[in-house]
Amino acid sequence: MTEPKKPAEFFNPSQEILIDANLKDYAATYDRSIKDREGFWAEEAAHLDWFKPWDKVLDDSQKPFYKWFTGGKINIVHNAVDRHVKTWKRNKLALIWEGEPGDSKTYSYHALNREVCKFAAVLKSMGVKKGEIVTIYMPQIPELAIAMLACAKIGAAHSVVYGGFSFEALGSRIADAKSRVVLTADGGYRRGKVIDLKGIVNEALKQAPTVEVCITVKRTGHAVVMESDRDYWLHDLMSLPLTNFACETEVMDAEDPLFILYTSGTTGSPKGLVHTHGGYGVYTASTLRNVFDLKERDRYWCTADPGWITGHSYLVYGPLINGATVMMYEGAPNHPYPNRWWQMIEKYGITILYTSPTAIRGLMRFGEQWPARHNLSELRLLGSVGEPINPEAWRWYHRVIGGGRCPIMDTWWQTETGGFVITPLPTTPLKPGSATKPYFGHEVGIVDDQGKDLPAGQEGNLVLKAPWPGMARTILGDPDRYKQVYWSQYEKQGWYKAGDSARCDADGYYWIIGRTDDVIKVAGHRLGTAEIESALVSHPDVAEAAVVGIPHEVKGNAIYAFVILKAKKVGSPELAAALIEHVSKHLGAIAKPEKVEFPEILPKTRSGKIMRRVLKAKLMGQDVGDVSTLEE
Repeated sequence: MTEPKKPAEFFNPSQEILIDANLKDYAATYDRSIKDREGFWAEEAAHLDWFKPWDKVLDDSQKPFYKWFTGGKINIVHNAVDRHVKTWKRNKLALIWEGEPGDSKTYSYHALNREVCKFAAVLKSMGVKKGEIVTIYMPQIPELAIAMLACAKIGAAHSVVYGGFSFEALGSRIADAKSRVVLTADGGYRRGKVIDLKGIVNEALKQAPTVEVCITVKRTGHAVVMESDRDYWLHDLMSLPLTNFACETEVMDAEDPLFILYTSGTTGSPKGLVHTHGGYGVYTASTLRNVFDLKERDRYWCTADPGWITGHSYLVYGPLINGATVMMYEGAPNHPYPNRWWQMIEKYGITILYTSPTAIRGLMRFGEQWPARHNLSELRLLGSVGEPINPEAWRWYHRVIGGGRCPIMDTWWQTETGGFVITPLPTTPLKPGSATKPYFGHEVGIVDDQGKDLPAGQEGNLVLKAPWPGMARTILGDPDRYKQVYWSQYEKQGWYKAGDSARCDADGYYWIIGRTDDVIKVAGHRLGTAEIESALVSHPDVAEAAVVGIPHEVKGNAIYAFVILKAKKVGSPELAAALIEHVSKHLGAIAKPEKVEFPEILPKTRSGKIMRRVLKAKLMGQDVGDVSTLEE
């Protein structure tokens, strides 16, 4: 979000918040975290239980492949579940879940532990070993979180693929991870319809020859095709005697992989980012505890799907490590009516809501009367994630949902960072649209392409100048790509390039503007232009394609496609509609172009690179800038 021309107003925290906050002095803590970074992270790591303490906080001997808490032995599930069961928290609610049709379940920490142990025993009975990668493709049901925890408990890494992706996108991710076991559900509910997830998995497995076992949760009960000797129902396996014993939690090295999560890149295949048990566990627990000021009385709801990093860090791992009560919901925010979220906040007494600007803008469209029907007075903190939140939506969220009393934790971070990087605390004076200041341990820079620091107010490349525990360690099977994508431009300085443009104002507040590369954020989801263009070009009538993201009042960005047709093919509204559906089939509905145009040529440099910024500028009626490198 660009900084407003007029000075932004400050929203100051109330006296009640200032008195009640767990961490009151940001400036002093931040200064200490920079002067003694390793000492700060050692203190944060001490909040977790370790089977064996670490020998060294940070090993930077093989930059940029940093290692954290080396020599330490840990398992994130020991911290998220096991240790709570040995305290009074065994009877505390760990998870409250509601399905879109209105069914619901709750799990205490004791019950969650029981289900995780049983699921883990099932995985072991299927030969799942420490170090292998299990792919998970499920709706937002409790079994998704339980499956993640069960994998981690026995030392297998999980690769959760968002349930909205197509069979081709799923198949490519299974193949890249070389998964032998896939976990799914027969289906899920979305806006009153059943999504046939098992059917999508069956298609994906045709291009994933490594898969030997597919375990399916019965959610919707619709008819599905089950293949003999490969497909099993989870409820059948869970009822076998093998699940009656307690499954021991595997002792893991701090640097052992916890999960792989695929994120779209500007070129080539999606990147499988690797996160670890130790550093990631410390970082997510620290950021959530401090930024959302967690207290025992809280009921915390992060609306993200675990198919994305927000769901990993702040729906599953971060809250459970901190012993919080977590809310989880399966369906759409406006089904059957636009008050669904507000109804659940009232019903379950939610105190913290963490969601996306896309969701807020979508619900704003229905007006204030829907939230006004419900008592939202239990809310004490709000959060925003996925993309910059425009000031108008920020103010509506603050006034209508938060009653003017709830600070908004507007967080900037990435799949690669593992957790919050730029974020307020509840005690931070807020500016609508600004992610405010760096989290502890982070030195953030706004620099030009050569690495020169830019003055206040000037837009530049956002870089992180020091390593942090939650950072992705590498790209699965491609360390050279990890180094090239994130570290090569500022290799001399040793800085991480975030790929976002931003500016810092005179008050030291950061304003995120958007991606500097060819990744489009739609409804908070990162989609690579290369993937979308490849899907378009796979249509028999298409010779070439370029896509750009254009600001959209609800989605944040909408995808516009420019398509060059093959000889003798003619563009038409019918073909445009067919291409939109073609992309949806290949990548999922989230990647659907808003519009398809059929120009005669695409603007290209002499080296053949498509000038997407020229297309975007023309669409938005802006000056196209320097076009001296264009071929035509």
